Amino acid sequence: MDNPEKFSDSKQVIQFLSDTFPACFTVEGDAKPLKIGIFQDLAEALAEEPRVSKTLLRSSLRHYTNSWRYLYSIKAGADRVGLDGSADAKVEQDHEEHAQQQLKESKQKVAERKKAEAKAKPQDGVKKNYKNKAKPDSKSGADRSKLNERKATANRPKPEKLTDSDLVAGTEVTVKVGKSPMPGTISEVSKDGIQVVLNSGMQIKVQQDNLRLAAKKR
Repeated sequence: MDNPEKFSDSKQVIQFLSDTFPACFTVEGDAKPLKIGIFQDLAEALAEEPRVSKTLLRSSLRHYTNSWRYLYSIKAGADRVGLDGSADAKVEQDHEEHAQQQLKESKQKVAERKKAEAKAKPQDGVKKNYKNKAKPDSKSGADRSKLNERKATANRPKPEKLTDSDLVAGTEVTVKVGKSPMPGTISEVSKDGIQVVLNSGMQIKVQQDNLRLAAKKR
């Protein structure tokens, strides 16, 4: 009998948990607060499941409970659920406050990245305005504008490639997607690729050659 292929990233594991324990885990819609200590329940329930290692299971569970969708579900008085969906205990007030603080900090980080991205763009706008001010019939003005553009491009620092020490969760990067690099943060590194959460919230898996360090990491 062929051995089933092991899961390689958190996304696959979370989908598997949703399929296996649908009363507890979801990948769409509202999430449910999880029973405290549910990792041990999962480890025991999946002890004979060759596709999921404990290390990947733990990181996948952390990824699930750090998502905005899950943090929104942590409300005081709500039922925490076990693997079968049965109510275990109530969410306490301090747990809700902690979740709201995590949510606030996560949103602030995304807002700061977007703000930094916006600040990096005015240079293009300045060049366009300079072009518009040049007289259409002034050859010397047009030449000066092109020369300034070339100088700005030459002086712009080249994006740095990631070293092995940069390949850790939390490193802010830009991802080469089409013509425009998109900012994001590494969430997981595995053998078959690097999981990146884009500022938009979308998760993608890419190879190291498609990543560059974000501007503020240089």
